[in-house]
Amino acid sequence: MIELIRNARIDFMGKRYLAFILSGVLIILGITGIVQISRGKANLGIDFAGGVAIEIKFDQAFSLAEIRDAFNRAGLKDVELQDIPEEKKLIVKIKRKEEEITRLTESIINALRTNMSLSNFTVESTTEIGPKVGKRLRDDALWAIAMATLGILIYITLRFKFRFSLGATIATFHDVLALVGIFYLLGKEFNLVVLSALLTVAGYSLTDTVVVFDRIRENMRKNINEATDKLINRSINEVLSRTIITSLTTLFAALALYLFGGAAIHDFSLAILIGVIIGTYSSIFVASPVVLLFGGMKIQK
Repeated sequence: MIELIRNARIDFMGKRYLAFILSGVLIILGITGIVQISRGKANLGIDFAGGVAIEIKFDQAFSLAEIRDAFNRAGLKDVELQDIPEEKKLIVKIKRKEEEITRLTESIINALRTNMSLSNFTVESTTEIGPKVGKRLRDDALWAIAMATLGILIYITLRFKFRFSLGATIATFHDVLALVGIFYLLGKEFNLVVLSALLTVAGYSLTDTVVVFDRIRENMRKNINEATDKLINRSINEVLSRTIITSLTTLFAALALYLFGGAAIHDFSLAILIGVIIGTYSSIFVASPVVLLFGGMKIQK
């Protein structure tokens, strides 16, 4: 492994209280986001709120201003538009109650054909989800995150000791809550794509945390009389180059998706970008300090 930082001696554990303050703010923000999502008050996609999404491909370049004007003339309100200029595509989303969904797709198509000069287009896909189905998907999504975290707790407990599993679980919860909070603060839409990003970030964070824990456990067996805070600091510094290289590699891949991947995966790649940064931070400043907090200042075999 390339050593980006040779003989690092950074006192990570000495900065744990500052990290706890930052993490506390992120967790509070994340809990706020979770509460708002469960209440249906956040910016929920049609996957969770119910409504219609239509993907349309035009034969020629189009203007969003003209399309908005066409919908206004047809009396269609609260229409969300997302254009993909390089492919001459338009994604139209409208959140509606179940009884209003039936003829909504037809109304959208008729509005474009009647009120636009560009009437040559093809409907490539249509998604219609009622609010009852959306609520079920939203509840199942929260359960999926909870069950995944429980599985992490069991896995780390079997592989390490309980204080390690506690640190990994808290760090994973921290990362998911932080990402939810940041997306809520940015007003981003929560949908199944973002949910998959949350679970991806949880898996990445766990992997990074396990690497740090492996080195801590290895050093514990070799240095039974060393103070825990010093041992953890030394362990993190020993794998610091690996952590930086892995995180940068993942960040570059996510950044490429964000810049060149298209609108369909824009939010997913943004979530991965933010999640990698948070996951790297939490494996050092959240998971490891929890091990120190519950392990005592002296190593226990």
